[in-house]
Amino acid sequence: CQFLKMMFPYCGKRTLVEYFARSGAYLSATTVGRRLKQIPRQDPFDPQASGFSTHPSRRVTARYPNHVWHVDLTTVPVGGGFWTSWFPHVLPQCWPFCWWVLVIVDHFSRKCIGFALFQGQPTSVAVIKALNKAIKRSGKPVHIINDKGCQFWTPKATCIGESRNHPYHVWARKKRIKLRFGAVGKHGSIAIVERFIRTLKYEGTRRIMVPLDFDGMRRELALIVNWYNLYRPHQSLNAQTPQEVHQRAPPRLPLQIMHNKDLPAMVAHVSYLEGRKHLPIIELKRAA
Repeated sequence: CQFLKMMFPYCGKRTLVEYFARSGAYLSATTVGRRLKQIPRQDPFDPQASGFSTHPSRRVTARYPNHVWHVDLTTVPVGGGFWTSWFPHVLPQCWPFCWWVLVIVDHFSRKCIGFALFQGQPTSVAVIKALNKAIKRSGKPVHIINDKGCQFWTPKATCIGESRNHPYHVWARKKRIKLRFGAVGKHGSIAIVERFIRTLKYEGTRRIMVPLDFDGMRRELALIVNWYNLYRPHQSLNAQTPQEVHQRAPPRLPLQIMHNKDLPAMVAHVSYLEGRKHLPIIELKRAA
């Protein structure tokens, strides 16, 4: 525990528990916390995230991979960020001050199905093109959940009927995809994709020098997404990775541990995805 915490101080107790669970050692966060008390606590920047909540009458339960997708847009600032949100000190939300990123997340497995990179705020046509590529690669979902941004919703529309002629709605009807929308300003209405965006930034782009060239930025995002899908365990997935859940891989067998003193000696094998220090591949194995 102490070795992993010193190597990756931004990992919390629950994240360490998930890595132990992948090796068959199912520990509680309290147990891990007791073993970390000898390490000085570090407090890195921790942005707020949302929980999952939708209107009860429109709640959709994902029952299998590619049943429900979440789609959202976010900005990734370059260099000094956006400075302040007040004119005239604010920087425009476009390249070279930031990148726009579209992410598509499968609700059932939490897998990032795909992403698209833009130099400025994309149009509905650009978003539809990215979704068509994801559908061609992974299959068509039954439902898509997103917010009411201008790419998905007619401005000033008060109901879905008033957005019927929006290009995104027309495309969904042709594809026979059911749309669901998060409430404007409501905490947790699109929480699954917002949680992925938090990981993308907090454990990815905020730990590197964000590239200014399109190909370099796309390469870095692809590495973060691959690491997230293949190597990062999730508490909500019983310490499995999104790719394992998406492929319906069987869960790992737990070790027979009656007391904490029965925990065998473990050795941490740490490597990095293509040498990126912010993308660790951690494997815990029994000591020889």
